Amino acid sequence: MPEYWESFLEKERKEEYFKKITQFINTEYSKGIVYPKKEEIFAALRATPFEKTKIVIIGQDPYHGENQAHGLAFSVQPGTKIPPSLINIFKELSTDLEIPVSKTGNLIPWAEQGVLLLNTVLTVRAGEANSHKNKGWEEFTDKVITMLNSSDNPIVFILWGKPAQEKAKLLNNQKHLILKAAHPSPLSAFRGFFGCKHFSKANTYLRNNNMQEINWDLSR
Repeated sequence: MPEYWESFLEKERKEEYFKKITQFINTEYSKGIVYPKKEEIFAALRATPFEKTKIVIIGQDPYHGENQAHGLAFSVQPGTKIPPSLINIFKELSTDLEIPVSKTGNLIPWAEQGVLLLNTVLTVRAGEANSHKNKGWEEFTDKVITMLNSSDNPIVFILWGKPAQEKAKLLNNQKHLILKAAHPSPLSAFRGFFGCKHFSKANTYLRNNNMQEINWDLSR
């Protein structure tokens, strides 16, 4: 775990709300199947250090199917069938930047370049979407977002769908760029996600702030 996030986690673990989360998920893992694996719950923070974060893409809760979730929002494990929302993300990326639609749904290369893929809820019961909603994870991830908002480095916050857009109230640092669109799920992608051009807009913002752009091409 990068030093900044490790220090942050150490502080939060002492808070009462976090002790309740820990107790809850320990019970959940002991009595059934929960995703992601316990050691991957904080994989997003592990993959993207605070000081290297350039873009934050906010998801909801982890995928609840077998061999999908591994701790990064929208990302799936290597060799796993690409979920519909991620297919739509790749379609928009292809239209926006003429990048071929990826054959892998593993987004680790994005995370390693500074794209924090943060779900607002970090665990889920197998086969039960939103089963760990309102159990305390939201307070934790709100604190993560608030810490990122305080960064002196320009960050692009990408908010897809209403739950993610609600996080905009935590973002008041004028250095940052906030991009909003409909969620990429098949139910809403045609209501403003397709054509949002968030990938090129994010890179333009990074370039204008003398920062390295993200190479979104997963085939490299």
